[in-house]
Amino acid sequence: MVEACQFSLDTLKYVYPEEITEEGRSPLEELTHLAWLGAKKRYGETIPDKIKRNIAHELGFIEEMNYAAYFLTVYDLVRYANEQGILCQGRGSAANSTICYCLGITAINPEKFDLLFERFISSARNEPPDIDVDFEHERREEIIQYIYRKYGRDRAAIVATVTQVHEKGAIRDVGKAMGLSVDTINRLAKSIWEFTPEWFDERHITEYGFDARDPHLRKVLQLTQQYVGFPRQLGQHTGGFVITQGKLSHLCPILNARMEDRTCIEWNKDDIEALGFLKIDVLALGMLTCIRKAFNLVKQHKGIDLSLANISIDEKNPKVYAMISRADTIGVFQIESRAQQSMLPRLRPENFYDLVIEVAIVRPGPIQGDMVHPFLRRRREEEAVEYPSPALEEILKRTLGVPLFQEQAMKIAMVAAGFTAAEADELRRSMATFKAKGTVTNFEEKLIQGMVRNGYTLDFAKRIFKQLEGFGSYGFPESHAASFALLVYVSAWIKCYHPEVFACALLNSMPMGFYQPAQIVIDAEKHGVTVLPVDVNYSYWDNSLEEKIGEFHAMRLGFRQVKGLREDEVAVLIDARKKTTYTCIHSIWKIGVLQVTLEKLADADAFQSLGLDRRQALWQISLLRQRPKGLFIDQGLEYESKVQIELPKMTAGEHVLQDYASMSLSLKAHPVSFVREKLRLLHVLPAQDLAERNDGVTVKVAGLVLVRQRPGTASGICFITLEDETGCSNLVVFQKLFEKYRKEILRAKLLMVEGKLQREGEVVHVIVRRCFDLSRFLGLLTAHETNKELGPIHDKESQIQNISQKKIFPEGRNFK
Repeated sequence: MVEACQFSLDTLKYVYPEEITEEGRSPLEELTHLAWLGAKKRYGETIPDKIKRNIAHELGFIEEMNYAAYFLTVYDLVRYANEQGILCQGRGSAANSTICYCLGITAINPEKFDLLFERFISSARNEPPDIDVDFEHERREEIIQYIYRKYGRDRAAIVATVTQVHEKGAIRDVGKAMGLSVDTINRLAKSIWEFTPEWFDERHITEYGFDARDPHLRKVLQLTQQYVGFPRQLGQHTGGFVITQGKLSHLCPILNARMEDRTCIEWNKDDIEALGFLKIDVLALGMLTCIRKAFNLVKQHKGIDLSLANISIDEKNPKVYAMISRADTIGVFQIESRAQQSMLPRLRPENFYDLVIEVAIVRPGPIQGDMVHPFLRRRREEEAVEYPSPALEEILKRTLGVPLFQEQAMKIAMVAAGFTAAEADELRRSMATFKAKGTVTNFEEKLIQGMVRNGYTLDFAKRIFKQLEGFGSYGFPESHAASFALLVYVSAWIKCYHPEVFACALLNSMPMGFYQPAQIVIDAEKHGVTVLPVDVNYSYWDNSLEEKIGEFHAMRLGFRQVKGLREDEVAVLIDARKKTTYTCIHSIWKIGVLQVTLEKLADADAFQSLGLDRRQALWQISLLRQRPKGLFIDQGLEYESKVQIELPKMTAGEHVLQDYASMSLSLKAHPVSFVREKLRLLHVLPAQDLAERNDGVTVKVAGLVLVRQRPGTASGICFITLEDETGCSNLVVFQKLFEKYRKEILRAKLLMVEGKLQREGEVVHVIVRRCFDLSRFLGLLTAHETNKELGPIHDKESQIQNISQKKIFPEGRNFK
């Protein structure tokens, strides 16, 4: 009995499912047929010799490793997505494969990039290939369900992830176990900024009203610190699928996911990698959704058919690159962050490969490896470009002698230090992107000795190793950067030539990206787009385009921008509007729109086409309960005329406040404009005036906090973006100052800073010296309200007047 019950994971034999092929071909024959067919579509009848060699080399390797069925599976998913009109694109190391390009899985032409197939898969590595394919994030579920339909939920399942305990969750769990009150736990949890590495010290605890000497509290914090990082629960992988020939339950435990019609396994990606299970990544990317919606809008309103294929990345388009070079990139994929916007005016991209470099250079690897500044100096011709040998010149020529990509690191190891392809791949694995720490130092002696033996100086060898060591935390593959750069250019092209389309598509694809809807709308207006308010007679669920006003189509805000409003709540309103135009609130109520929905629309000031502002609309909605019913319903108009009263007008500040409360944006004015006089008395400059000030002068700026970013590679420096009615200002807060003004930086909605202006070319920053929380100034927006009693809507009006400032304005977004 004991012998019969023995079990080892070694006995599990994973078998990849056989793919259906045409005309009785084997999987390899089918892949070969599709690869050459795809090559002819990509290159025409005359296929370049380099491509022929690549295809033959890769097919031989795929045959040796028996991966043909895997490639056919990924091809099938891409084929299905194309049939359904779902945008998709392969990325990551798969972009190194010529066959993936010929099959349409990736979009990067290997003829124009010196990509390295061994970065994708290697026989020495003896692990399955990993092809990542991004799909539109709103339609990825269609691809997931296609996999379940094709293979069955007994043969296909999503890989698990082990969720770790983070700071806020840890303090809540430990605090609850240690008997702290709910209020205390909430205050402690809110005082943590998860994106900073340091823990509480006594001063921070005291700032939030706690006794730092309380032994019970100190014990709670001590246990919390130990608890952070513990495994918490199993979750779903973002899109990793395991597919088998037989039943999955014969290989590993499975369970139903919380989401409907989904099955998961209980093992994570490291487990299945160790057991040799093949994983297919079906990932979601918001920018693909945005681009698809943009293409549809351009076709609908301008009659132009756009696709990823017919927006040429090869052309030198001065208008697009000029927009990118001045960091006019709000909403643009990958280059909208604060760090990227600082780099763009320095790098000044002029062609597609410059965008590939831009995507890769603002990463911890190049920064820690001290590659960024040498590259910029050489690009600006402030430093001579030197190559120690012709062999390295071939590898580093496109990046001016500075290694920026993982593929270059591998090639340097092979050419300069005599590494084999397998050893170079091991070096690459040591620079793994998502591991806590790479093991590059294990290769130090071998790399340096190999380079010295091949005639390179010891100093140069050490410098190269230091640069490669920088990849230990985050090295970016060129193939991955090239895949992303394609979407960078396409999204920038759409923004440059069709700004109204870009803004509309971006808002309709939310949540995604770096910025809130308010910043997207403000940016669209700066580009000459007229933005129209939400209105019951003109808006749809999505934001939409109307007739041209000036150069561009006007953009009408949709009902989706109204907080708390669901699509099904307004479906009947939109449907009935096909037959009539609404002239009064009663006509909308009569078709079946709920009163609570009407109140949400009134909060958003959506009755302007009826001649009603939000206060008048709320008054009329409150009377609906008192209207005659049944046989007497038609007497409503006469009844209303008897109860009409003259309501006091809301101030502009109150309107803006309520706009932000209901939609998190306002087309009427910017909140900071109402406190500008107060700020002027404090000698605070508008953001747009910073460009006119000289380098080194002391300035004061203030604005709503949009973004706080504290990268792990920035030595504790915090980057902050403020917004006022004239634009954005960028702040740099060094670590000591961050600790001193931590409370103001993390809690202020309206932040004022004093500091030294720093100018480098077109890039302007304020190096912060002092911080002030001016959130109380936002209370001035309702300071002039005089009416306190409004009859039936008194409670609603009080709610408007007493809305918490903290809930009205969106929290500043925190990023690592």
